[in-house]
Amino acid sequence: MKTPSQFNGKKYLNTIPTGMSGEYGRMARRWLTGKEEREPQIPLGPFAADAAALSEPVPADALRVTWFGHSSTLIELDGKRFLTDPVWRQRASPSTLMGPRRFFAPPLSLAELPALDGVLLSHDHYDHLDKDAIRALGRTGVPFYCPLGVGGHLRRWGIKPEQITELDWWQEVKVDDTHTLAATPARHFSGRTLTRDDTLWASWCILGPLHRAFFGGDSGPYEAGFREIGAAYGPFDVVMLEIGAYDEMWADIHMGPDHALVAHRALGGGALLPLHWATFNLAFHSWHEPADRLVAAAGPEVPLLLPAPGQRVTVAEGPLSGYWWHAYRSK
Repeated sequence: MKTPSQFNGKKYLNTIPTGMSGEYGRMARRWLTGKEEREPQIPLGPFAADAAALSEPVPADALRVTWFGHSSTLIELDGKRFLTDPVWRQRASPSTLMGPRRFFAPPLSLAELPALDGVLLSHDHYDHLDKDAIRALGRTGVPFYCPLGVGGHLRRWGIKPEQITELDWWQEVKVDDTHTLAATPARHFSGRTLTRDDTLWASWCILGPLHRAFFGGDSGPYEAGFREIGAAYGPFDVVMLEIGAYDEMWADIHMGPDHALVAHRALGGGALLPLHWATFNLAFHSWHEPADRLVAAAGPEVPLLLPAPGQRVTVAEGPLSGYWWHAYRSK
């Protein structure tokens, strides 16, 4: 069974009941009085990716991932390169003066990115869809792949319609007859400024001749949906899932480390590379808690890939557990 997306004529809906606490007074009190180390007291970085190495041709049998921070990754898979949710802005916000500020500069400038075969977008929140980055990438002629409705933002920002492919859940598109991109379900929401849920959210499967990768975007706990994805497109060689920005007040829309491990199992396993942490202050937990909890809960049977920002990972080389963030913890 493949659960379809839900659209009521005006808004997209999750396929299972999904809510978010409206206790804004409680949120404000926690924000002002909480003692968590939500931002690093020791500055992170600087981090640097190897631009020269990344620009070399991708071998036809390669599977490598470079994490640039938050949910931005460069996936090198069987001869092609795909960039996910590129966010290079200093703030995850519509403003350049207010909103969550990056903990570290991007490890690579947009101009230093290698030629791409596609940009994959999971949804339209500010920490996943960066107007300035989209415009800069659009000038290169790169194709964009996004869920239904998100293409409207891109067209308004000057991206040519022929560069944009919008997909519903379970729809697929071929890339040069060798690779397939499939938009798959997630449990989240969408919206910029005053709009909400008028565009779809999605995860992505990147399927090559030899390797398969899963990019989860943002999602709350959704074990049944992840099982459907695993049955349809797994097993995956690498699974990339969000682990940060979780809280009991919005437990339906962000997984956190524990539910990410449930999702990883539901998808069928594979190497697990955590995303959506250590880049912006978006929740009440400490900035390093997501990774600490993931490592503690994963167990030896889960091959964790824990690269520092800008560090390229070759998936076939096995787990990478340098715990880079330990050098920056103040406690």
